[in-house]
Amino acid sequence: MLASVRTCALKGIDGFEVIAEVDISSGMPTFSVVGLPDTEVKESKDRVMAAIRNSGFDFPLKRITINLSPAERRKSGTQFDLPIAAGILAASQSISQDGIQKLENLLLLGELALDGSLRPCAGVLPMLISAKNSGKVVVVPPGNILEAQTSGVKFITPRTLRDLADWLDGKKEDQAVQISFIPAEQEAMPSPLDFCDVKGQALAKRALEIAAAGGHNVLMIGLPGTGKSMLAKRFPGILPPLSEEEALEITKIYSVCNLIGKTKRLTDRPFRDPHHTISDVALIGGGTTPKPGEVSLAHNGVLFLDEFAEFSRTTLEVLRQPLENGMVTISRAKESVSYPARFTLIAAMNPCPCGNLGNPHKPCTCSPVQISRYQSKISGPLLDRIDLNVTLNPVQYGDWNKPAEGDTTAQIRARVIAARQRQQVRFKNSGTTANAFMTQKQIKAFCQLPPGADQILEAAMRKFGLSARSLDKVLKTARTIADLENKENIENAHLIEVLQYRPLDRKGVPDL
Repeated sequence: MLASVRTCALKGIDGFEVIAEVDISSGMPTFSVVGLPDTEVKESKDRVMAAIRNSGFDFPLKRITINLSPAERRKSGTQFDLPIAAGILAASQSISQDGIQKLENLLLLGELALDGSLRPCAGVLPMLISAKNSGKVVVVPPGNILEAQTSGVKFITPRTLRDLADWLDGKKEDQAVQISFIPAEQEAMPSPLDFCDVKGQALAKRALEIAAAGGHNVLMIGLPGTGKSMLAKRFPGILPPLSEEEALEITKIYSVCNLIGKTKRLTDRPFRDPHHTISDVALIGGGTTPKPGEVSLAHNGVLFLDEFAEFSRTTLEVLRQPLENGMVTISRAKESVSYPARFTLIAAMNPCPCGNLGNPHKPCTCSPVQISRYQSKISGPLLDRIDLNVTLNPVQYGDWNKPAEGDTTAQIRARVIAARQRQQVRFKNSGTTANAFMTQKQIKAFCQLPPGADQILEAAMRKFGLSARSLDKVLKTARTIADLENKENIENAHLIEVLQYRPLDRKGVPDL
C-alpha cells in the first residue's frame, strides 16, 4: 500500500515542502530511503524501526521504499523520522482510515528516540514559516514549542509516536492551538556592564557611540590593559532594540543551528566573540552540509574579534564579502546556499606581538620583521571596510583612581535610539536599516556636502590616499554624527571628526 506524508526540509535558512512517499510491497524485507538523503536521513530507518516496535506496533517485514520528493533537492536533518514512521503506520494500516485522512492535513516534523518519544530537531522555525500559507496543522516535538509559537502556525505537540497515533484515531482530544508571533520590541534588560566604568578613553567611547548609531565597523588598537575588551563587552548595551523582522531573522538562523534555548533571549541582539584559533569555515560557514558560521550567528548584532591580528590571514580575508554585502554565499557542486550576515564588526588588537610597542615604561621585545608580519595580517582591502579606527592610550593613575564618570550606558543608548529612529524614517520601505548600509543612490540623496567640504575631502584623499570606498564610509559616518546631533544636513565639523577616526589610512598600524 502507498501513503504520503508532508514534511519540510531546509535550504540555507529557508524551508521547502517535502512529501515522504511510503510504499510497502511484497518481497524480501528491505528498507530503503531515496531522494538525495544525507547520512542522518539514511540513519533514520534504524531509529524508525525501533520507535515503531517500542511504541507497541508491528513493524511490517516487507519491502519498504521511502521517496523524499522533490528527489532532485538534497535532504538533511533528523526531522524526517516522524513523517517516515507515520507513513509506514499509514501504509501498513496500523492506524484507522479516519486517522489516515487526518494525516493528509498534517505536516510532520520531529526526531524519534528509540522508545518512540519525540525529540527536538534543528531548523523548525524556518520550515514552519515556509509552510504557514499551506493552512496545514503542524506536528512538532515539545522541545520545539517556542519556535512553533513564534511562527504563528496551528500546531500540536504529541510527546510520543503512540500519542500521535492515538490522536489520529480519535483516542486523544484535539491539542491544536493557534498562537501568534511574540513581539520582540520589548525593552532590553539593563546590562550590569556600564560605559561609565571604563576609565578615560573618551575618544573610543565616542567612536563606539557613532558605531552603534549607524551600524559602523570599529577597530581599536592599544596596549594591553587599556580597556579594549571592556569597551567591546559594553557595546551591546547601547544598541537599539530589535524590530520584529530582525528578531525573526535571527531566530531562523539560530533555529537552523539548533541553538534556540541555548543562548541569550531571542529579543537580544547577538554578541559573538570567537577565539582567534577559529577556522575560516567556522567563521564564514560551510562544511559538507553547509551551516551558518559565526558571521551569520552575529546577524543584526555584533561580531567581536579580540586579538584581531592573531587570527590567520586567510580567516580574516573571508570577512570581505559579508562586510561588503551583508550576505555569505556558499557554493558546492550541486547547490549554492546564502546566509544573511549583516553585523557590526568590533575588532581589537595590540600594536605588536608582545603588545609593548610604544609603551613608555616597557620595552618592545619584537623584531622589526615580527612587527611587520604581525601588522601585515590586516590587509589594506580589509582595513578599507572598517569605518572607524581608534587608538587607545594607556590609562594614567589619576584617571584610574577617579570614581566612575562620563555618560552611562543608558544615556548613550537613548541617543543611539533617537539617531536610529531618524534613520528609520529616512530609509522607510527601502530595506536599508542603518547609515552604514546605504546604497550609492542613498548616499547622493542623504549625504549632501556643505560649502567647503569638497576642499576638505579632496585634501584628505590626496594626503591620506583614501580610496573611493573610504570616502563613501566617511560620508556615511558623517551622516551618523549629524543624526546624533539631530542635524538635518552634514556639516564640515562632522567630516573633520570622521577623518580623525581613520589614522590607518595615513600611516598603517600606529606605534602609539
